[in-house]
Amino acid sequence: MIYFQLFWQFFKIGAVSFGGGYGMISLIRETVLDNQWLTESELMAFIAVSESTPGPLAVNMATFIGASQGGVPGAFLATLGVISPAFFIILVIVACIRNLLKYPGVKAFLAGARPCVAALILATAVTMGLSAFLGIGQTADSLNIDYVGLFIFFILVGIDIVARKAKRKKISPIRMILLSACLGILCNLVTHSFA
Repeated sequence: MIYFQLFWQFFKIGAVSFGGGYGMISLIRETVLDNQWLTESELMAFIAVSESTPGPLAVNMATFIGASQGGVPGAFLATLGVISPAFFIILVIVACIRNLLKYPGVKAFLAGARPCVAALILATAVTMGLSAFLGIGQTADSLNIDYVGLFIFFILVGIDIVARKAKRKKISPIRMILLSACLGILCNLVTHSFA
């Protein structure tokens, strides 16, 4: 039963999501929490790992979540579910319609979908930020500030600002991920040595 659920839930996510992996995070979050497959903190860890590993974010998340719930078959079916809708939609578009973007209806649809995708990404970022830094998952939750997480966040933002001013370009995301991992390990060692 879990295999069908994994395939079907990720198929639905893949079918209705626009904007790539970041646009899917809010739907994946809602699905995973509603089905009680992961906790909020486990989901945050899966997002971090999915972002850090090669490949599309949504495919990585589907694979990792599927593996956590159903092993290798679960990973395969969740991944198949999330990529199938896009594959078939693109196949139909390529086979049936040439120069799709020249049609006013398609342009209007995309113009309406873009703000929705941006709003979904922003809402997910705010929700995840509140959960990660302040411990607020629901409106009734009490405040539980993660000082270490906030410290690392502000250090990374500061480093990014300084690097942009000095070099006039962004730091590589890989370097930022590695730096944040090192800072997390260092902060963990420091807090445990004083505890």
